[in-house]
Amino acid sequence: MATLTRTLIEGRANGRPVDDVPPLRRLVPLALQHVLAMYAGAVAVPLIVGGAMVAAGRLEQSDIVHLIMADLLVAGIATIVQAVGFWRFGVRLPLMQGVTFAAVGPMITIGANHGVTTIYGSVIACGLFMMALAPVFGKLIRFFPPLVTGTVILIIGVSLMRVAAGWFGGGTGPEFGDPKAVGMGFFTLAVIIALERFAPESVRRVSILLGLIVGTVVAIPLGMTDWSHMGEYGWVGVVTPFQFGLPTFEISSIIALLIVAIVIMTETTGDIVAVGEIVDEKITPRRLADGLRADGLGTVLGGVFNTFPYTAFAQNVGLVAITGVRSRHVATAAGVILVLLGLLPKMAAVVEGIPLPVLGGAGVALFGMVAASGVRTLAKVRFDNTNVLVVAISVGVAMLTEAKLYYTDRALADSPVNVSLDLYHQFPDWFQTIFHSGISAGAVTAIALNLLLNRHRATPDEDDTPAAYDAPRGALPDPLDALRAADPSTPPQQLRELAEERPELHTIIVTNPSTDVETCEWIKQQGDPRVEAVCQKWDEVTEGRFSRRSRE
Repeated sequence: MATLTRTLIEGRANGRPVDDVPPLRRLVPLALQHVLAMYAGAVAVPLIVGGAMVAAGRLEQSDIVHLIMADLLVAGIATIVQAVGFWRFGVRLPLMQGVTFAAVGPMITIGANHGVTTIYGSVIACGLFMMALAPVFGKLIRFFPPLVTGTVILIIGVSLMRVAAGWFGGGTGPEFGDPKAVGMGFFTLAVIIALERFAPESVRRVSILLGLIVGTVVAIPLGMTDWSHMGEYGWVGVVTPFQFGLPTFEISSIIALLIVAIVIMTETTGDIVAVGEIVDEKITPRRLADGLRADGLGTVLGGVFNTFPYTAFAQNVGLVAITGVRSRHVATAAGVILVLLGLLPKMAAVVEGIPLPVLGGAGVALFGMVAASGVRTLAKVRFDNTNVLVVAISVGVAMLTEAKLYYTDRALADSPVNVSLDLYHQFPDWFQTIFHSGISAGAVTAIALNLLLNRHRATPDEDDTPAAYDAPRGALPDPLDALRAADPSTPPQQLRELAEERPELHTIIVTNPSTDVETCEWIKQQGDPRVEAVCQKWDEVTEGRFSRRSRE
């Protein structure tokens, strides 16, 4: 007990910075900063899916409070598993877990057609699939280059903008588009822009959350808020598994989320490699598999507790780079905070009561950032005619799902009936479940076209110039190349070729025991201060054996 108290007060330094435990006075603010950076994105998905299910008559409005609580609770548990780790689960790095936007469209389609229990059956199947695929995914990632992942992320952001537009106008009903609602949406957006322009970096990281808070406060005197139901919820509550019934497993719904699982795993791979580079930790294929397996476990828990698929949150990777705090226990503490927030029904009820126009203003910025991150990923692509065609057709096929025919049928009943038909309304139910979502339709198209059109091209999508990623240490390395650089089974000649082609991987290659002395010396001669720091650190730990290892 005395040791624990001393650790909380003074912290504890270990041999590796990622294992350091900051003192409590630093640990709590740093953990809270991570929670605030992800909070708006974390609660957006239950608000979107829950609102769609309420509109479809599948849930009650009060059920959204449960969705928010479950989301935060499982996000906390998944973050702790990823950061602390047990057995072959968890990459043991400072990664925050949250619900992915990639599954929003497919889940809304599944829920509207088959009910919410089918959503959760599909989520559980998705998580099990991710855990089963984790050990071999490193070998499959070459099928999902930046051309594919960037296109899919762009489609996700663009598809979600329809939700933001609905919120912006005040929701459904005859009052949709009320100038007061639209004005409040633009006001919230203006607050976010002002924070990005004038606030310090630490505040800009939470600009969307602060925009939500300011917009909600301003909406109170305008009579746009409704928290009359707050008294129905206690201060403390417990999230119960299978709140809406036992899960239902339907094959086309499962297939739709298995496509999403591939997107999630590709996205998480990039985040793991990025944070490993930032904290100077080697990401081996086995360690990557541990991280992906933890993603799958979090997703299975999401299905059990009635929430959604989980992935690493990229904005928190950027926060690790900016703060320079490498300790994974900061993420652990943030996970504990998320678990506590998941046990507070009144807090979830406050979020559920945020005016829709305020959510719309924040949603335009949030979903636009998702789309922009897809464009940023596509910055690595060499846009010849073939790759332009892959992106163009994939986005076009995804947008086809937005096509609807509206007309008035006077023969259906005694009075005219307004009819709305989707493009695929005459297709079988299984086809609609998979392709009614622009996200899954676009993902299938991007993967298929890349395999068809780029099959015989050596490096179809990589440009010679680095992409403009926001990590201050330069462009994020390609995940497949980073795995090769860290894998001891990679032949020395391939490591030399990687060193010459990928300078951003030098800090990884120089620590690979298979790298020969000539390559190590050549890397050192390039004058990268990061390489010098890595060699110096390991020489101190190994009493100089690190630099001599290839000669002995």
